Amino acid sequence: DAVLMARAASLEGITDLIATPHHANGSYMNYAADVIEAVDRLNERLQAERVPVTVHPGQEIRVHDDLLDALGRKELLSLGYSAYVLIEMPHHKVPYGMPELLHELSVLGVRPIIAHPERNGDILKDASRLDELLEHGAYTQVTSQSLLGGFGTHVSKCAWQLCRTGRIHIVSSDAHDIGRRSFQMREAYETIEQEMGVLWSGYFEDNAQCVLQDRDFGRMPEVPKQPKSLLKSLKFFRNR
Repeated sequence: DAVLMARAASLEGITDLIATPHHANGSYMNYAADVIEAVDRLNERLQAERVPVTVHPGQEIRVHDDLLDALGRKELLSLGYSAYVLIEMPHHKVPYGMPELLHELSVLGVRPIIAHPERNGDILKDASRLDELLEHGAYTQVTSQSLLGGFGTHVSKCAWQLCRTGRIHIVSSDAHDIGRRSFQMREAYETIEQEMGVLWSGYFEDNAQCVLQDRDFGRMPEVPKQPKSLLKSLKFFRNR
């Protein structure tokens, strides 16, 4: 399955992938040493089969009480040995104490990237719930299928709102297979360029390289000013 996914990625022009198996999410425990070993075996297989894709180790780490201690025990992996770490919140809410966790990670020199915030229940209801997390050092990653409607209209609308308001730093496939949860990265970048312009598609694509090269993300393009709501305009008119 992994080889088939790598072949599918190559057909989209993808040259590098970061493996991000779920870790500590209540169903899966994929410790750092096990992931590294599996990735090494897979790269050997890809080279043998002449698949022009390189896989780098990583994890999608669910927020849990033991996270900081697990980091100290070297059970956790960053993305491709960079300072960036992929963090997953529960789907239904922003966990209590999340700002404090992000601050602690930043103090340790870790750059936390929040996976698919557009699918979090609290943020779906109110996109501004993400602002406090950004202020405490978080970066964010939107899923290609979210932008393309694969998770439904509500999630797609939230994903685009987060992008257009400057709350997203990177786009990722979150691919699970070559069928229902495939990469769709080329289509996502093309749609971003159509909807937001070439500066934004280039920004997201460059930031993906920044992760692998362990560099700071680039400067975000200017965020368009959001129009005042009709309700606020009417209130201002009445006050006058």
